[in-house]
Amino acid sequence: MNEQKTLSEAFNRTAYRLSGQGLRNVEVLKSVLEQVEGSLESDIYGKGQVIEEFQSEMAAYLGKESAVFFPSGTMAQQIALRIWCDEGNLKQVAYHPLSHLEIHEEDGLKELHGIKPVLLADKDRLITLEDVRNLREDIACLLLELPQREIGGQLPEYSELEAISAYCREKGIKLHLDGARLFEILPYYQKSAAEVCALFDSVYVSFYKTIGGIAGAILAGDADFTEKSKVWKRRHGGDLISLYPYILSSAHYFKERIGKMEQYYRDAVRLAECFNACTRVNTRPAVPVSNMFHVHFDAPKAKVEPVLIELCEASGIGITGNVREFDGDTSYFELSVGDMYSQVPEEKREAMFRMLDARLREM
Repeated sequence: MNEQKTLSEAFNRTAYRLSGQGLRNVEVLKSVLEQVEGSLESDIYGKGQVIEEFQSEMAAYLGKESAVFFPSGTMAQQIALRIWCDEGNLKQVAYHPLSHLEIHEEDGLKELHGIKPVLLADKDRLITLEDVRNLREDIACLLLELPQREIGGQLPEYSELEAISAYCREKGIKLHLDGARLFEILPYYQKSAAEVCALFDSVYVSFYKTIGGIAGAILAGDADFTEKSKVWKRRHGGDLISLYPYILSSAHYFKERIGKMEQYYRDAVRLAECFNACTRVNTRPAVPVSNMFHVHFDAPKAKVEPVLIELCEASGIGITGNVREFDGDTSYFELSVGDMYSQVPEEKREAMFRMLDARLREM
C-alpha cells in the first residue's frame, strides 16, 4: 500500500508554484559563478575588492555613510542593538512581541548580550507613535520591522513612521530598521530605499529572501557605527576567511531582481484578490502592502491539507508546502510572490482557484 503523500511532498512535485524564486539548490550559486572571472580574488577576513565594492554599493543605495556585509541577519541585528545599548549606557531596547529577535533566536539578545527587551503593542497589531510615547521604561533603541512579517506583512502609514522617527530623535532614542524585506515595501510607499532609511539610525537588509541569494545581510549606518559593528562581527565569529559565495550571489540577484519589486507587489495584490474571492478564505492584509501576505482558512489544518494536496495533484500548481495552525479551528500559510508566479499559465491558475473554491464549499 502506498503511503499517503504529505503536503510538502505534493507541493514539491508540482510543475508550477504561486510563490518564491524557485528551488534553493546549487544552481543558485552555479549560475552566478559562470558569469564571474576565475581570476577574481576572494575576500579574506572582511577585506578585499569583492566585499568592499558591494558594501560601498549598498551603502549608497541605502543612503548611509557605510555598510558591512554579515553572514546572517540574526548576527547583524543583535550587534546593532548591542552598539546602541553601549553608546547609551542602557541595556534595554523595545520591539514588537513577534519580532524575529523575540520568537526565533533562542533569546540570543538576552543570553549573549544581557539586553532586556521591552515588548511594544499587542501581538496582533503594529507599533504606533502612541505606544512609543507611552513607554514606561527608558530604552536605548527602538527596533521597527518593515513589514511586520508575523502579522501578514503589515505596514504603518508613512506619516506614522515619520512621526515615530521624529519623536525618537527628540528623545535621544536610536531607531533601528529590521528591513529584512525593505526592498519589497518600496513600491507601496513609493519611496526610495534611501528615503526610508533616512528615518533610521541603523538599517539591516537581507539578501536571501525575495532577492534570492544564498545567504547574507547588510548592516548600514554612519562610519563610527559600522566600524564598531566590524569588531563585534569578529567577536561573533562572523569574519569567515571568505564570504564571496554569499556576496557574489547577493550582488548578482540584487541587480537581477531589484527592478522587479513593483511587479511582484502588483502580482501579490491580484493574487490576494483571487484568494479572497474563495469561500472560507481571507488574506492578511486584505490588500497586500508588499509581495508577501498570509492566507487564512476558516478551517483547521487537518481539513485544509487534504484539499491542498488534491489541488496540487489535479492542477499541477503548488500553493504552499506548509500550513500552520492559527487561533482556534483555523489555519494559515505565508506566501511571497517572486518569479515563479509569472510562469503559471493564467488559464491554469484560474481553473485552480475555481477548484479551490468548490472544494472549500464542500468542506
